[in-house]
Amino acid sequence: MKTLIIYKSIHYGNTEKIAQHIASILGAELMKIEEVNPKVIKSYDLIGFGSGIYYRKPHKDLLKLISQLKSTQNQKYFVFTTSARNTAQYTANLKKIVVQKGFDVVGEFSCVGFSTWGPLKIVGGFNKGRPNGRDIKNAERFANSLREGLK
Repeated sequence: MKTLIIYKSIHYGNTEKIAQHIASILGAELMKIEEVNPKVIKSYDLIGFGSGIYYRKPHKDLLKLISQLKSTQNQKYFVFTTSARNTAQYTANLKKIVVQKGFDVVGEFSCVGFSTWGPLKIVGGFNKGRPNGRDIKNAERFANSLREGLK
């Protein structure tokens, strides 16, 4: 299954780290949002969208790309996010956006990441060392479940 992971990771590489581990399990190609040509996406069977959370939303560049894409019948999608707070809500919101486009979402994953947003900077940040080994293992389990579920 030809797989592409598109992601946006800005400050500390939290989302990029998770994207790399998911990609290693799935044998996926990784692309930062800036590298993506929307026309090329049609050639993939499975597409992952990943983003850090900025002001309670996925990055605006990822949302813009998703809005430009057309649904194709044979493609499957998954979403993942990293955030300073409990990210399940944010991931569910990203999934909702992707589903509203008519895409078939087969999985979602979220984990906590290091952040120094706003007042957190004063105290040296929040969630130091995250995503950690446990988060990575969870991301790998998620990728394995995707791979097994799509056989």
